[in-house]
Amino acid sequence: MSTAQGYQRFADVEARGSSPTYVELARHVAGAPALLDLLDTLPPGKRQPNLLFGVGRLLDGPVHDPAAFTAWAAARWPEVSAEMLSRGTQTNEAARCATLLPLMAGIPGPLALLEVGASAGLCLYPDRYRYDYDGTIVGGTGAQPTLACSLENDVPLPARLPEVVWRAGLDLNPLDVTTDDDLRWLEALVWPEHEERRRRLRAAAEVLRAQPPLLVRGDLVDDLPALAARAPADATLVVFHSAVLAYADPQQRCRFAEVVSALPGHWLANEAPAVLEGLVGVPAAAAPRPDSFLLALDGVPKAWTGPHGQSLFWLD
Repeated sequence: MSTAQGYQRFADVEARGSSPTYVELARHVAGAPALLDLLDTLPPGKRQPNLLFGVGRLLDGPVHDPAAFTAWAAARWPEVSAEMLSRGTQTNEAARCATLLPLMAGIPGPLALLEVGASAGLCLYPDRYRYDYDGTIVGGTGAQPTLACSLENDVPLPARLPEVVWRAGLDLNPLDVTTDDDLRWLEALVWPEHEERRRRLRAAAEVLRAQPPLLVRGDLVDDLPALAARAPADATLVVFHSAVLAYADPQQRCRFAEVVSALPGHWLANEAPAVLEGLVGVPAAAAPRPDSFLLALDGVPKAWTGPHGQSLFWLD
């Protein structure tokens, strides 16, 4: 897929119905040869729309004016490209905990959570948030933030939050929400119209600032066993990830599946179904919408989920 085709697909599939600003912006970039030529000087993994647009927001670029944005990005290319090369699309969406919670709460505890591709680690605190499943509340009344999730069929909701006694994250470039620069980058990655996600990010960041997680810089294959070995022996290890394997090549995904399957405990995957092909079973029902993620426990499909934790469709 060419860079132009990638931006057009982003407009037609990923941003469609979710961010009119990014739909128009991606379409305009797809038809801007000068900017496409500049993007093609970057490594393939650094050309994606979310990274360019996040850097644009970070640098106060005119993302709401497509023509002005492409001219701005080309004129300031040395600064824009430097930021794109030094950063990654590490969107950290705490609301994904709402789709992970029913499975996590069903695993005998206490739990030792290890998130692969943790970014800043906002999803390592499922026991510290409050959940609203179409009016059914799970979690304490004082917990913040409240994560809303729409149920699309009969979902086995937990009666209580899991007990988490250890939590750690593994990432190639861990982010620290106690620093203004990393928090600003996470905010820049939130799409323009998603103000509720921005508020949720800030509220979740306050939870982490009170008790920062253990975040380790490392590779999802080579460094996972050593970090998993640091989990308490009397806790159930749960290795999980969301929207991470798309950034690994097929060979890395297979190696990761082999490594995580050999660890004690459980493996919880929440990814676009295409990147889980060959790694988990075939789901029993078709995805309710094109952007649905597949949630699987130990290789067995369990649910379709909204990519930002906004919905849950349980599989029989």
